[in-house]
Amino acid sequence: MTTGKIAVQRLSDTIARELERRILDGALKPGDRLQPERELAAELGVSRPSLREAIQKLVSKGMLHSRQGGGTFVTNRLDAGFTDPWGEMLRQHPNLQADLLEFRGMLESEAAALAARRATDADLERIGEAYARVEALFAEGPSARVFEEQVKADLAFHQAIAEAAHNVMFGHLTASLFRVTHEHIDLNLRHLRRLEDDWQRLREQHAAIWNAVRGRDVAAARDAVRRHIAFVEESMHARAQHEERESRAQLIRKLSRSETQPAE
Repeated sequence: MTTGKIAVQRLSDTIARELERRILDGALKPGDRLQPERELAAELGVSRPSLREAIQKLVSKGMLHSRQGGGTFVTNRLDAGFTDPWGEMLRQHPNLQADLLEFRGMLESEAAALAARRATDADLERIGEAYARVEALFAEGPSARVFEEQVKADLAFHQAIAEAAHNVMFGHLTASLFRVTHEHIDLNLRHLRRLEDDWQRLREQHAAIWNAVRGRDVAAARDAVRRHIAFVEESMHARAQHEERESRAQLIRKLSRSETQPAE
């Protein structure tokens, strides 16, 4: 028999849900540090004890972790279950890269289509800033001096588009995929550094994706990403062939040297 009493929502639960929503939306990302307690409490319009209780709830859930004297940080719990096993699997089974790339193409093309349809002015401003950075860095050419920054800017551009889809699954899955495939993206870009024409094609593909999203052309955004991923796959195969040839040449060179050395 029910009593008819209405359960009263604790303020700390409401605060915890708001912080959790920010994590799900990507406003707070793994590794981000929460604002100082005084500032965050003022922003939310709550007392510091209630905020402290809410933070502790999320610490208990594994969404946040506190460092003694160092603040409170967002964990990667939402993504760790995906990234932890797959990173090792990719290293042990390189043939899985093609499958993962195919999945990435499906995910990113639909995320770009949704971004073209749903992006707010603030989203477009953020994507535009990400594109401006990747274009400025790539305009320097295949430069070893800025290579690491080029990789980071490339990933940030694609992640900004995924988050503009306004679907938390797209945002988190894309971020997880980039963490898993970062090593392979790095290797592909290192391979493309050797090829000026292909480097230019990358710049054109980034521009096509950005122009389609900001032009709110859903079909063009989807197609631009698909063409980009097809190019990445082509690059991956070319890199594998190059590495195989290099390995074969090194082996032949080693055997040739051993044959020409006089016997003791």
